[in-house]
Amino acid sequence: MILKIFLKELKDTLRDKRTLMMMIFIPVLVFPIILYITAGISSSFEKEAATKNIKIGFIGAVESAVIQEFMHMPKNLGEFNLEPYADQATLEKDVKNDSLQMGLIVPNDYLENERSMKPIKCTVIYNATDLGISDRAEKYMDLVEKNAEKKRYKALELDEEKLQPIITEYKNIASKKEMIGRLAGGILPYVFIAFGFIGCMYPAIDLFTGEKERGTIETLLTTPVSRIQILIGKMAVVVLSGLLAATSALVGLFFAIKVMSFEGNAQIMDIVQSILTPGFVLMLFFLLFPLTVFFAGVMVPIAVYAKSFKEAQSIITPLNIVMVLPAMVGLFPGIDLNIVTACIPVINIVLSTKELIAGTLEPGLLFLSFGIMVALAMVAVFISYKRFDKETNVVL
Repeated sequence: MILKIFLKELKDTLRDKRTLMMMIFIPVLVFPIILYITAGISSSFEKEAATKNIKIGFIGAVESAVIQEFMHMPKNLGEFNLEPYADQATLEKDVKNDSLQMGLIVPNDYLENERSMKPIKCTVIYNATDLGISDRAEKYMDLVEKNAEKKRYKALELDEEKLQPIITEYKNIASKKEMIGRLAGGILPYVFIAFGFIGCMYPAIDLFTGEKERGTIETLLTTPVSRIQILIGKMAVVVLSGLLAATSALVGLFFAIKVMSFEGNAQIMDIVQSILTPGFVLMLFFLLFPLTVFFAGVMVPIAVYAKSFKEAQSIITPLNIVMVLPAMVGLFPGIDLNIVTACIPVINIVLSTKELIAGTLEPGLLFLSFGIMVALAMVAVFISYKRFDKETNVVL
């Protein structure tokens, strides 16, 4: 009987175009569109910032080594025009109002410092809000400093290698899979939770509040079927809708990474494909299933209580923020799964998923996290049943 109710409600849900849009089409399309727009805009701005012709004002003697280095700067670092200035106040004012993009001040005692082999303290002025200018300034000055060092070594007849008594070599023993899991693994459960919640919301409202508005709930309750069977049948559709929406979002994310062309894409795809094994996917759903049941158990009592679709939507929608905010913890570095975090709802699933991606998930913490969410899901289902069993809540 539960299966019959489930199939009947599922059929009605799949006929609703709005629900299908929220469950499948929007989750699948949202990430390719977002990544395409973001990558396109970012690439465009970076290219423009690196190649546009800028104005650089300078204070100091043209014959100084620093200004001469700028006059012979390689074109591949970006073209610029040099303009002399008499005072620093005017220079800073023009940089601030974007008449200049960069300012360079060479001290008057540069020649004395060059002769006495002392460092020349130059000042670079720029506006950090101007995209790409700080990077270009650093590249210019790095080249100037390196060339000045080589000249100084040559003048002192020194071997550059002899001035480096220690050469440090850093070796990273963490695998690329572990690094992605630790640093970026939080995005996966965040996506699943956000879209899983949205996927549950519309079917929950339609299958309970919607039936009250349409006046069909009374007919359903007159059938020789217990209310717990009706509730489980309807809740199963809500849970399936949430899982389907979350899965569609993950498919969209995977598809976006696969089709987008950017530096290191092939390497990222190799790591992603090594992560998305059948065993990983099954374990992921094992972790996230009780969370989705919990979402359904939270929404159903509200949908049963609400008198209209609009009322139910206005109450449930803000809950999305409450549920998704803990998921953002997974995006923060330094927060790991332990005995304490394994007992915190939602956060435990997020951190467990991160550890699962990294391949460092401890079985004890896994079962503790899973057990906590199963217990909460059972409590949520029980509350849903008590609400659904109450006559005044079910019938308008």
